[in-house]
Amino acid sequence: VQLQASGGGLVQAGGHLRLSCAASGRTLSDLAMGWFRQAPGKEREFVAGICWGDGRYVGWTYYADSVNGRFTISRDNARSTVLLQMNSLRPEDTAVYYCAATRSGNNLRRQITYPYWGQGTLVTVSS
Repeated sequence: VQLQASGGGLVQAGGHLRLSCAASGRTLSDLAMGWFRQAPGKEREFVAGICWGDGRYVGWTYYADSVNGRFTISRDNARSTVLLQMNSLRPEDTAVYYCAATRSGNNLRRQITYPYWGQGTLVTVSS
């Protein structure tokens, strides 16, 4: 599975960005997807996750408390793309954002669950 993240950039506090993660090499509906981020000097942390594209868990999403209500993760299986809509951005959201994929349906908040990772895209929120 190859993942390509894009959409990062510089935005003022209160603004919005939409990140995109294009997947190839495997049918996206077979994968659970996640977004993580790493701020300067900090460890990488979970942001959002979404379950497989079909089956009983289709549409299930998970969010870190810090972004819940501001960020929305979604998937477009036909385009093999996962999106992260980020609204009401804050300076503390500044980080490199990574998308990740897994065939597992468990522990989507944990990095170790994901064997496949994209290269990261930088989001900078100015105050």
